[in-house]
Amino acid sequence: MTIQWFPGHMAKARREVAEKLKLVDIVFEIVDARLPASSRNPMLDQLIQQKPRIVLLNKGDLADPAETKKWQQYFIEQGYSALTINANQGKGINKIVPEAKRILDARRTRPQIKGMKPRAIRAMCLGVPNVGKSTLLNRLAGKNMARTGNTPGVTKGQQWLKFGKELELLDTPGILWPKFDDQAIGKKLALTGAIKDHVLHMDDLAIFGLDFFRAYYPEALTERYQLSGEELLLDTPDLLMLITEKRGYKDDYDRGSRMIIQDIRDGRLGRYTLDRLDEEEWQDEAAVD
Repeated sequence: MTIQWFPGHMAKARREVAEKLKLVDIVFEIVDARLPASSRNPMLDQLIQQKPRIVLLNKGDLADPAETKKWQQYFIEQGYSALTINANQGKGINKIVPEAKRILDARRTRPQIKGMKPRAIRAMCLGVPNVGKSTLLNRLAGKNMARTGNTPGVTKGQQWLKFGKELELLDTPGILWPKFDDQAIGKKLALTGAIKDHVLHMDDLAIFGLDFFRAYYPEALTERYQLSGEELLLDTPDLLMLITEKRGYKDDYDRGSRMIIQDIRDGRLGRYTLDRLDEEEWQDEAAVD
């Protein structure tokens, strides 16, 4: 399964981001805590460059807490500020503005020295689709100022939003990149809902998810689908067929695949992290950085 998805509005958004960056003081980069590396757009580093940045690991309630701590420390070691939040429930978002103030403190003292009141922080909110940008904006504002949805592509244009006297935030559409060099990244994004389902092969994606959970969280599979130890060792396509039958779907494997994927997305298999910092690929990346 090869995954490519780059709607025209994303290409336009990329150009607009480059143009508007000069208007903001800091960037809030939102990533999915379940895949902190795979949900980062590599183009953003080229766009943001030296602009101050806070990496917000959103959906922390769905991610493996031990892995989230490792990733938060990783980002700090890379020179970024990093906070774990749950925008859906509002947890951790009260730390964002104070952290932005701390980072920008040296720059924001200049108006005070001249006897002027510091203006509101101007920030840009960036991230791939479905990482929770609009939900975060609404939580900060305390009302529905930005459109939200549990499918990618809801935010189509940029909008300035004011949050009290301390923060002005430029929302932007989620931006994917034109080509996934590593198809595993595309599958991880698809499994968490960052890519629209109609461009996917759901059975392949379900098999990918089953392989991952069998490797890292086998007890979640056995508990959710009432599997024996012997059944857990079946070839993955056979395991998919077995779970489909156990759920009463007979031979409707597409329905079984969609059920498994939705279970994973909704956290019915428990908290999990798809990107593992102790894997060689991320160690190599850290060494290069």
